[in-house]
Amino acid sequence: MTLDNRVKRSAWREPMVWLVAAIPAAAVVATIALLVTATRSSGNNDLVADEVQRTAQVQVADLGPDAAAQQLQLSAVVRTGKGIVEVLPVDGGFDRNASLVLALHHPARAALDRDIALLPVKTGWRSDGEIDVSHDWNVELRPADGAWRLRGRWSSGQQATYLRPALAGE
Repeated sequence: MTLDNRVKRSAWREPMVWLVAAIPAAAVVATIALLVTATRSSGNNDLVADEVQRTAQVQVADLGPDAAAQQLQLSAVVRTGKGIVEVLPVDGGFDRNASLVLALHHPARAALDRDIALLPVKTGWRSDGEIDVSHDWNVELRPADGAWRLRGRWSSGQQATYLRPALAGE
């Protein structure tokens, strides 16, 4: 058989044509899948629950409550068990008659976040209920007016955690 007598095949039967078409098509499909995944993520995906001001690429948070807690030299222990959540003051000038708010922020799922109102008792502050210690929590303690705040990390399986100003040690 000579070159002129060969049977002509369609271009679509050549593997190289499929390769040239398949690579850009796969890139387009992957891009669309990535965009769909990114737009379906739920709400705020910041790791910190602070209110921030955004200016261009810079995020600015109010550190006033942290500075106030540092100035008052506040620290506390939060514990749970036997149907109660209890805050015990360790150091500083707490207003022992004011109620407090304990904010629990799940590190990955904002739907699990919750606030617990704590009322003053003889030893500190207390509320009925328990904290799910099967996973970690980012913990924030503050008065109702938000004048100061203490922060800490509650490790999974622990019955208590220590809270202190976020600016401590700076």
